[in-house]
Amino acid sequence: MPVEPWNEVGKTWDDDTGWLDEAQIARCARAEDAETFRSPVPTRMVSNGEYMPIPQTKGQQQVEARIQDLSETASKKLGMSRRRFLASTGGMAAAFLAMNDVFGPLFAVSPDELYEPAAYAEHSIPTDVFVFDDQLHFVRSSMRGGLAGLRAAAQGPTTPGFSSNPYNPQGELDEHGDPWGVWNPGLYGMPIEPETFQLVQFIKDVFLDSQVHVGLISNVTAFNVRTMEGTRPAKSVEEARPFEILTAAQTVAGRNFINELAGSTRCLAHGLLYPGKGNLEYIQYQIDEHQPDSWKGYNISNAAKVDDDPESPMKQWRHDDEEVAYPTFELILKNYQRLKDQKPGLNNICVHKGLAPGPSDAAEHGHPSDLPRAAQDWPDLNFITYHACIKPAMFYLQSLRDIQARKLREGVPDIAWSTEYALLAAPYSNIYAEIGTTWASTVITFPTVTAHLMGQLMKFMGEDRICFGSDSVWYGAPQWQIEALWRFQIPEAMREEFGYPELTPQAKRKILGLTSARLYGMTPSSEIAPDATYRPMPADYAERIPEALKTVLEFPEITGDNMSEIKERYLAMGPAPSNTRYGWIRTSV
Repeated sequence: MPVEPWNEVGKTWDDDTGWLDEAQIARCARAEDAETFRSPVPTRMVSNGEYMPIPQTKGQQQVEARIQDLSETASKKLGMSRRRFLASTGGMAAAFLAMNDVFGPLFAVSPDELYEPAAYAEHSIPTDVFVFDDQLHFVRSSMRGGLAGLRAAAQGPTTPGFSSNPYNPQGELDEHGDPWGVWNPGLYGMPIEPETFQLVQFIKDVFLDSQVHVGLISNVTAFNVRTMEGTRPAKSVEEARPFEILTAAQTVAGRNFINELAGSTRCLAHGLLYPGKGNLEYIQYQIDEHQPDSWKGYNISNAAKVDDDPESPMKQWRHDDEEVAYPTFELILKNYQRLKDQKPGLNNICVHKGLAPGPSDAAEHGHPSDLPRAAQDWPDLNFITYHACIKPAMFYLQSLRDIQARKLREGVPDIAWSTEYALLAAPYSNIYAEIGTTWASTVITFPTVTAHLMGQLMKFMGEDRICFGSDSVWYGAPQWQIEALWRFQIPEAMREEFGYPELTPQAKRKILGLTSARLYGMTPSSEIAPDATYRPMPADYAERIPEALKTVLEFPEITGDNMSEIKERYLAMGPAPSNTRYGWIRTSV
């Protein structure tokens, strides 16, 4: 029986309006039909039908008009259609230029890039930049849910199951007039499945789709346990383990597989930092059995076992607690001195601070007040503060308002916790700022906050004490963050007013990789292509995952990953982006 050709007349999705009522629909139109100007970056809010899109803001209108002007002129000079131009590197350059014109000079881009792909490539990150991503995540395969909110914050209004930004439930507007800006355009319209955060996707995002040469797999100590009686702190590491997103054993199993597959050290792994006298045995067990490369902890996590009482609950902790943290530091340092030739980063104490603040400015809730004494008392340990201790939970409107109101601390705008952190850390050469998530969540939504934050870390701590982390795969492949950091610059007027150093290419090389390389005993040369040392991941990596590793990671049955082969065929066809958005846009007030 012959199959009838597909007929789009009467297609069902015309009626798929989500939660919009008739009055709201009357004020909207389908973006794929009504948005006649297809910019390389969205210039208006697009809704998937789960919420009412806001009208195009004045700033967005100005950016769109500027992109139109630039693309009209450039496409005529190049003898091509405007649509074809907008799909090229010149179109993306036009978007960068337009955003700089409207919001200030935040991205390195020149008018030559409108016309010459080679000129565009000059401002893109060079291939000889060594990239060390010191905060990467994947999860055990049995874990379901609980992570979609992080992806939704980055993915924007096309996120399935979310009607608003989970970190901006009031719908306040960011610096670009958007309540839910898309951090990563590569995630636009993508589904969220459990596999999104697991090992197969992790390898693809990090080692196939980005310039990361070495990645550090991070993990999270359990905050609480769930019982029939409710939620409470765990009484032991053993009780906490089922509630970790990735156990210590699973973390190193992923590291070992990736390195064996690549035939070079592409991956490092954190040990889980459960401090306190009651957890010393577990710290030593990890060192002996798992050989972690450094440590990851959370002050805010109920992870500290203060005593040996099996019934006592674990508690939150602080770096400068002589009875809780110091015995753990002593044990780690003792092992580091014994193993530093094999594990040169074992003395790196990486602790999450900020992003999830508690009800007060207490060190147990992420405030930096506990760091100076610990750094002074333990000069042979490195204290790497993840997220640069920024207080707000991924929406920074109050930080922007404080900057605009000129709320100052030591002559610079007071960004909650981060400014104080940089000042407290300044005298101690063994305190380092890590910018995972903080970079990603500000550079697209509140770039003025980003500029001040980077300026303050550079001014008070120096370019040698800032480390890059992407916090992926929560936010998709990390390449967009790497590219954004390479192009980002602190405006000259801001530098002159507040004394911020210039974010030079050499400073960016240190931040993107060379500083972390030093912390972990690596000596990559920025003058030699890192790919000569760090071998690529084979395209058939998924098919090579052994059954033993699947068992450790509680893997579902997989049939292999043909994505690389599909991508090769796709690229061979010479595709160009359509810049089409799908969803509802506001056409009337």
